[in-house]
Amino acid sequence: MNQKRPITLSIQNLSKVFHGKTERVMAVDDISFHVSEGDLFTLLGPSGCGKTTTLRCLAGFEKPSNGNIRFLGRDFTTIPPFRRNIGMVFQSYALFPHMSIFDNVAYGLRMRKIPRREIEQRVNRIIQLVELEETQKRKPSELSGGQQQRIALARALVYEPKLLLLDEPLSNLDAKLRIYMREEIRRIQQKAKVTTIYVTHDQEEALAISDQIAVMSDGKIDQIGSPDEIYEKPQTIHVADFIGQANFLTCSLVKKNEESVILRFPSNETVLLDQNKKRTSACDHSKGLLFIRPERLEVTPVLGKANSLKGQVKRVLYLGSQVRYYIQIFQQSAPQEVLVDKNRRIKDVKEGDEVALIFNEEDTGLFPLE
Repeated sequence: MNQKRPITLSIQNLSKVFHGKTERVMAVDDISFHVSEGDLFTLLGPSGCGKTTTLRCLAGFEKPSNGNIRFLGRDFTTIPPFRRNIGMVFQSYALFPHMSIFDNVAYGLRMRKIPRREIEQRVNRIIQLVELEETQKRKPSELSGGQQQRIALARALVYEPKLLLLDEPLSNLDAKLRIYMREEIRRIQQKAKVTTIYVTHDQEEALAISDQIAVMSDGKIDQIGSPDEIYEKPQTIHVADFIGQANFLTCSLVKKNEESVILRFPSNETVLLDQNKKRTSACDHSKGLLFIRPERLEVTPVLGKANSLKGQVKRVLYLGSQVRYYIQIFQQSAPQEVLVDKNRRIKDVKEGDEVALIFNEEDTGLFPLE
């Protein structure tokens, strides 16, 4: 039986207000979350949602307007940054260009007056962890972007911090290198067993490496959960729309009870959903949006199937690892385009064909029409 790991970091009712000459900006608005020991916890959201401000409050670079930060049972809300034993990796790496890689990693230890022999042992150990032993005598300019990022990570970890903060660490790398480096960061983080807060706007990055994700918008947290929960069971339209691709089908409720709900679409077609099988939030309004991921939809040239919607294939895009179908539904009333993603072409289905769109009700979510 798995035991829950202890809570390392606890954020309660954290708010941060910036006061300008003419306006007041609520950058972080009353957020709370907890991080378990050794977890990689990601703050995910678009630019301006408050994720970096939250990270700066955790680091001590910003003073919260309200709320408290508890770390390892101590109140860290007003403790200065240099007393927090926190490692931080910035977007720009911030390596000293005139120093060797060894000296870059050792710099903070020397400032702390650590004995020379211990510095050598700790630097060698951490550079070995990031698998860059051969670079110790080089300068940062002689390394690739990915290598510089790993050295920045080594410099943050050499202090043996209890908490590691990463602020958009991969945004300066090209797409292919980002994929490799996110896996490296996860490997290093797990090997070091350090509790980590990771900030990114990249949803795929967050899904790939996180233990827990907090999706943010407008200074608030919309949902916290595992990558699976965030993707499969979004609790708000914003989360469903921000994470991955999503279809939202306009509908209205014509009947609802404890067991089932009947939805009517603009085309006058109806489907029945078993409430006991539903995986996401139910809608108590007369108008709603039925949510479903493109890869969860099935398409067949056989029309008239139960719990299906009639549509016409408008476009087919071959993307290598997947084939994307653009299908127009509700054609005579209020036409709407639906995306369907498959790992190969659907037999006997081509552009212009009429098809039936089928979905499993456990893959759907029902949200009120806002």
